Amino acid sequence: MIDTGGFSSPGGASSGGGAGGAGGSAATGGISGGAGAGNSGGFSSPGGASSSGGVIVSGGSSARGGSSASGGSRAGSGGVGGSAASGGSISGGSRASGGTLVGGSAAGGVTSRGGTSTGGISTGTGGSTVPSSGGNAPLAPTDLNIAERAAPLNVEGTPAFGWVPNDPDGNEIQSAYQIQVTRASDGVLIWDSGRTASSSESFVPYSGPALTAGTSYTWTVRTWDRGGLASPWAAPASFDTGLSDADWKASWIRRTTTEADDYTLARREVTIGASPVTRARAYVSAYHQYELRLNGTVVDRGPAFSYPGEGYYQATDITSQVKAGSPLAIGIIYHWYGAGKGRPAAVPGLLGRFVVQHADGTQDVILTDGNWHVRRASQWQTGAPTRSLLLDLSQEYVEQIDSTQAPTGWDQPGYVDTASPWTVAQVVGVHPASVFTHLTGQEPRVVRSVATPVSVKTLSDGAVVADFGTVIPARPDVQFQSGKSGRTLNILTGYELTSDGHVSAAVNSTQETTMSFTYTESDGAQEFLPFTYLGWRYLQISAPGETLSTSQISAIVEHSDSPPQYAATFTSSDATVNAVFALVQRSALYSMQQQFVDTPTREKGQFLGDAVNDSYATMLGLGERSLTRKAVREFIASQVHYWTDGRLNAVYPNGDGQRDIPDYTERFPNWLLRYYQTTGDSALLADAHDTAQNVAEYIWKYVNATTGLVTNLAGGSGQYQYGIVDWPAGERFSYDMTTAVRTTVNILAVDAMRSMAAIATALGRPATETSLYKGRADQLTTAINAKLLRSDGIYIDGLTSAGKQSTHASQIANSYAVAFGVAPPSSWSQIGTYVAGLGMQQGPMTAHCLLQALGDAGMTDQMITRLTDKTGLGWANILSQGATFTWESWTAPGEGNSESHGWGSEAIVDIVESLLGLQVTAPGASAILIAPPAVGLTYANGTVRTERGAVQIDWKRPAGGGVTLNVTVPDNVSATVVLPISKPGSTSGSGAGQPAFVSESTVQATYTVGSGQSSFVVGG
Repeated sequence: MIDTGGFSSPGGASSGGGAGGAGGSAATGGISGGAGAGNSGGFSSPGGASSSGGVIVSGGSSARGGSSASGGSRAGSGGVGGSAASGGSISGGSRASGGTLVGGSAAGGVTSRGGTSTGGISTGTGGSTVPSSGGNAPLAPTDLNIAERAAPLNVEGTPAFGWVPNDPDGNEIQSAYQIQVTRASDGVLIWDSGRTASSSESFVPYSGPALTAGTSYTWTVRTWDRGGLASPWAAPASFDTGLSDADWKASWIRRTTTEADDYTLARREVTIGASPVTRARAYVSAYHQYELRLNGTVVDRGPAFSYPGEGYYQATDITSQVKAGSPLAIGIIYHWYGAGKGRPAAVPGLLGRFVVQHADGTQDVILTDGNWHVRRASQWQTGAPTRSLLLDLSQEYVEQIDSTQAPTGWDQPGYVDTASPWTVAQVVGVHPASVFTHLTGQEPRVVRSVATPVSVKTLSDGAVVADFGTVIPARPDVQFQSGKSGRTLNILTGYELTSDGHVSAAVNSTQETTMSFTYTESDGAQEFLPFTYLGWRYLQISAPGETLSTSQISAIVEHSDSPPQYAATFTSSDATVNAVFALVQRSALYSMQQQFVDTPTREKGQFLGDAVNDSYATMLGLGERSLTRKAVREFIASQVHYWTDGRLNAVYPNGDGQRDIPDYTERFPNWLLRYYQTTGDSALLADAHDTAQNVAEYIWKYVNATTGLVTNLAGGSGQYQYGIVDWPAGERFSYDMTTAVRTTVNILAVDAMRSMAAIATALGRPATETSLYKGRADQLTTAINAKLLRSDGIYIDGLTSAGKQSTHASQIANSYAVAFGVAPPSSWSQIGTYVAGLGMQQGPMTAHCLLQALGDAGMTDQMITRLTDKTGLGWANILSQGATFTWESWTAPGEGNSESHGWGSEAIVDIVESLLGLQVTAPGASAILIAPPAVGLTYANGTVRTERGAVQIDWKRPAGGGVTLNVTVPDNVSATVVLPISKPGSTSGSGAGQPAFVSESTVQATYTVGSGQSSFVVGG
């Protein structure tokens, strides 16, 4: 938890190769250190986190949108054949090739090919391994959370409890749990679940009496192991309930103005009661941004980039800032700046409720109402230009700050706010009022850390240029010591330097964005700190009139929170792969803002396609859950708000309202399924079912009766009409956009139907629903393979409106066919060879499908070629050009495309799943697959935190041949281990997880293993 108002040490990029420890990966600038989610307004470091890997569910829908056909291989051993499972259902096909797990038993303990030893018995089909009794009771559970958030302050609806069992015995499961919830103020027990027979350990719903709004509770849990031994109670955790719309009692207020870029100061001062303060909370919402100050100290910053009827508030613990019997000056800056991508027009407004509770049972409640005074924040000058040079983008305004016009002491006690220009606030009405009809507690919190430059240089013209080493989403912070009243400075951020060392402001170097600020000094010491962040690496201050040291220049780095201790780590025998891992992990983190953003510089918009890519990366690589959950709900709202035919917005919220891209809409069902498989959160799955079903029905309307294929899928405009395929347009690499039947659109349609079938099954919907969507998927697959293949088995780009085959066979069409399981597994090797021979002919938006297709085809050596090619297009090439953030296109510099675009970060999933060799195969990671690749790297190790705890994998390929594999599997998880072999009868397994041999083919051996540390050896 972060300290209120404080700054923590930066946890940003660190140098060098390799992987860091529990704090995160430090490989070549990877995420390390840092504080996690906090409930106050302080600044924490940008730590990362990670969680579960890939997914394979019934119906054959697989990780990241891939759908594995029956017998398909993801393990990369090159074989084909049956399905491998360990407790998880992989009906419809398995991505671990090799033998089918059937019946029988194999002994636990030490297991070698063909032999048994004493110990537990493992059944192959279910993956349930019964250990020899260890006899040790479990230890107390750890990592207590509510919906994957530690100590949240705004839990609304039914709390969803989570924890991690902690058992010293190997091969253990949780057989039962017991939860107790207590009211924090008086210790009264509110709910006791009693001993509940269940292996569930995440998103476990509260089922006690109704909880009181705005109240603090503590809770604890204990677990039982398979032998019936109980753990101690966990150290209590806490949570607060949030506010319903009826609980606020506060009024929306604002300053009366018609300014397009509205900075307003709002103020109220009270005296706190004399009894000792036991608890204090601030609840604030504002359009579009606010900063809360108490007695001059910043304690919270929050956004409300949403439609007013879908708004957010933040709850902050302010107990340490409030002193009994003392004055409390509440000062708030709110900023409203109209419509943009990721920002609806809305209207200005501020709502606040401040509750201070005392030891004697009394409380002070301060509400926004007619007692508040407001004035223009006059240091921000009017008439500023917009940043974007393209009219259809964000229309964010350049900040022009005149410190001589800043009111002094306005946020301190004793300030007189009754004289002009202060006025009484305009009262809109008690919430809900006017357009402000609903608020929801904000789950993801934007955290902040201080970054310092790696170098500061003064140029011949006096300009000072600071290099922060990496592209960061940040606000520049400059401490001037000798300001001169009226001196105006141009402060410029940027991505590139000119040949003479200045920061480039060229249109094609700045994403066609004005990345500057103007600052007019007052006399003496002062601080320049703008209100809104940009993405940038370099900072230039024009002739400041004083020598600026490194200690005077810093940046406030901003990103949405994720538990830093959950950061995935990875290191391997290839330093370039390690560097790419660090690049994509950092890019994923910095694309998490108040919402997923396509870039932190220009649009700052939440595009559906970008959000899906980013979300897959952040859920796996950063342990993120809340931002994905928020984004899913917002795109659900877009369908309700705009689309009666089942589409979704391409960007939401959005200043111009309705806008769609058809193949972005197609990705929604699998995104929802991916979230469910990662978390086991069936509540969101159920809430989103109808939306996903509407998407599937929208797609199906455009299936042509003659061809049986989706034709001219309605939506989009201009270059997006009927499907974006890839972006920017140059990254389509001659994909035939004249086709009415687009192969990519049809393959995504198959995936949407398969995902819908899997969702129906997971929710226990009628069997007819599952069979309907499975049948549609099969029908489309048959039509694709009948009509969109060349005679040599390679997929073409589609059909013309006359039904004629395109003459172009793109890399993207063929990588999709394998990655989404449309191509028969028998053809994967041939298609893999074809796409590998094309080099890189997909943009960063879709290139992860190329990596996945190569991995699925067992061609992990070709994956590594694509990841490490420094001269051709790809991640290593942009690293060789000094990139520290993934780009919008492989050739972004000089083209005006974004040099801070997160969608290329999804490569982290391919690195973890195909090169480290970890996939999640059952909801909430109750079952996993561990499958080291057969070719490519000589070693890899890493840690990935799944929903049930951290999985550690360390595999090596010794010089003499064979493979050694060491794994640590969390409690309450069953794993299938698939080992690449060159000859039969050469494998053995041992360890606490009691590996049990299951089957063997000519290319791989399969084991099941339980929790704890286990080792496997494949002879050379």
